[in-house]
Amino acid sequence: MTVKSILSAGMIAVVAFSTAACTSDPYGRPPTTNQTVGVIGGAVAGGLIGSAFGGGAGKAAAIVAGAAIGGLLGGAIGSSLDDAARQRAYTAQYDAVSYGRRTEWRSDSGAYGYIDPGPAYDSPDGYCREYTHTIYVGGRPQRGYGTACQQPDGSWRIVS
Repeated sequence: MTVKSILSAGMIAVVAFSTAACTSDPYGRPPTTNQTVGVIGGAVAGGLIGSAFGGGAGKAAAIVAGAAIGGLLGGAIGSSLDDAARQRAYTAQYDAVSYGRRTEWRSDSGAYGYIDPGPAYDSPDGYCREYTHTIYVGGRPQRGYGTACQQPDGSWRIVS
């Protein structure tokens, strides 16, 4: 295993466990086992999917962004999305924040969703935009919110 692979795996693990620690229901109860497994599994899968994007420093940002998105998706809906659905959701989310327009996605398993990006603005983190990702599994919507900022190489990174 290369140093780069070890660092990438370490970044994914940090995002996965930190996202799992923050996951709770609206009443402040701790996450269920499915939520925790979904967060960690989603972060790992998202990190692996993210590793397919970018190059150099952009690749590391894509891995972290993928892990964050996967953690968000995994925590929001447990382990209900398959890998293909997660990949479609990740790609759609990246496109939505990159192009600043609503982007929809649909999986073969019946899960679907859309991402509504907000207007871009300048911040201390750079050129950023907030977004809402709505995911439907079994006809029930789940929403996640976040902020993405553009990196010097043009890629986007999830910052919250």
